[in-house]
Amino acid sequence: MLEVLPVLLETLAVLLEQRGPIRFNAPMLKNIPLYIGLRYTRAKRRNQFISFISAFSLIGMALGVMALIIVLSVMNGFDREMKERILNVIPHGFIDQQPMVSDWQALAAKVNAQPGVIASAPYIQSSAMVTYAGGVEAIELHGIDPAVEAKVSVVDQHMIVGNMAQLQPGEYGIVMGRILASRLMLATGDKIRVTSPEINITPMGAFTRSRNFTLVGVFEVGAQVDSTLALIHLTDAQKFLRQTGVQGLHVKTKDLYSAGPIMSQVRANLGDEFRVRDWSQTQGSLFQAVKMEKIVVGSLLMIIIAVAAFNIVSSLVLMVADKRSDIAVLRTLGLNARQVMAIFIVQGSAVGFIGTFIGAILGCAVALTLTSIMSVFESVLGLQIFDPEVYFITQLPSVLLWQDVAVICGIALGLSFLATLYPAYRAAQIEPAEALRYE
Repeated sequence: MLEVLPVLLETLAVLLEQRGPIRFNAPMLKNIPLYIGLRYTRAKRRNQFISFISAFSLIGMALGVMALIIVLSVMNGFDREMKERILNVIPHGFIDQQPMVSDWQALAAKVNAQPGVIASAPYIQSSAMVTYAGGVEAIELHGIDPAVEAKVSVVDQHMIVGNMAQLQPGEYGIVMGRILASRLMLATGDKIRVTSPEINITPMGAFTRSRNFTLVGVFEVGAQVDSTLALIHLTDAQKFLRQTGVQGLHVKTKDLYSAGPIMSQVRANLGDEFRVRDWSQTQGSLFQAVKMEKIVVGSLLMIIIAVAAFNIVSSLVLMVADKRSDIAVLRTLGLNARQVMAIFIVQGSAVGFIGTFIGAILGCAVALTLTSIMSVFESVLGLQIFDPEVYFITQLPSVLLWQDVAVICGIALGLSFLATLYPAYRAAQIEPAEALRYE
C-alpha cells in the first residue's frame, strides 16, 4: 500500500491548490490509472514470485514474437526462391490441341499477335526412362526447337557444359539437368538409352520403344527441373515418339503475374478446340501448399504468444490478491470501479507492449541479417547446412515483410489486452470495507 502513497500525495497536493471540492473525477485526474498502472509495473514486489511470473511473461512474449517473425521471414525467403527459380524456367502459358497441332507455325503467328504475348515455341512432352551403366532414372522428356525455345525459356542461359545449339535434327543429342546427369555419372559424349512408356506391337510381341541418345549439354537453373528434365530436338522427338505434329506451344508473356488474364484472352480468341492454361494452373498447387504451410506454422508458433498472455493473467491475478489493501484505499479516496480496472489493464498491457516491442526489434534484426549470420556460423564450424548436391539452394533465405510484422505485433498486443480483462474485473469487484477489515 505504501507504493501508491507518493502518487496519492502528489495528486492531493495538486487538488489542494485548486479552489473547490476535491473530486477524483476532475479532468486533471483522468490519467491516475495510467500513472498507478505504470508504477505497479516498475515497482519492486514484496512477493518475488509475482515478479518472476511478470518477467517470465515479458520474456515469453518477446521470444514468441521474435520466433514468429524469423520463421515467417524464412518461409517468405523460400517462397521467393521457388518463384524466382521455378517460374523463371517454366513457360508462362501452355496451348495444347488434341490429338496434335499439325501447323504450329500458323498457330504461333496467331498467338504472337495477341496483346501481352512476347513469343511462343512448339514442344512435345512425354515421360521416359533413361538408362546408363546400370543406373536408371525417370525423366520428363521435352522435344523443342532450340532456336525458337530460347525466346520463351532461359535454360540456354544456364548451360554449364555444351550449349543448346548442339541439338541438331537427326543426330539424337540430348541435354539434361546437372543433378540428373550427376546421378547417372554422365559426361558429355556418353551414349545413354532412352525408353518411351509407349508399347510397339510387332509380330514378335509387344516391345517398348528405345533409342540411344548422346549427351551434348548439361544445364543448371537451381530448381526441380535440374533432376527431371531432359531436352531433345523437336524433329528427333517426333521420330522417337512417332508424332506427325507437335503437342502444343509454350508461351511467354510480358508480365509473369499477368499471365492469367493474358492467356484467358488468348483462349477467347482461339476458341474451344484449344486447351489454354497459364502457370498458376500447372504450378499453382505448389505455391498454395507453401502458403498453407506458412499459415499452419504461424498458427502453431502463435501458441508461444498465447502462453505468454496466460502468464500475464496469472501475474495479474496474484497482483490483485497482493494489492487488495491498496485497491481498498484507492476506492475510499474516490476512484470508481472502472478506474481500478484501468490500473490493471495498463499494468498488463505494459508488460505485453514491452515484450512485443523487444521481440519485434530482435526478430527484425535477426531476419534482416539471417543469411549473413548463417554464413558466419557455417564458416566458423566448417559445416554446410545446405549441400548443393542435395538442395537447390546453398544459403538460408530470409525475406522480412513488414505486413507480417504488423500482424504479429497486433495479435500479440491484442492477446495481452484480453489477458488483462479478467484480473482487472476481479480487482474492480473488491469491496473496500471487506479488504480493510483485517488491516
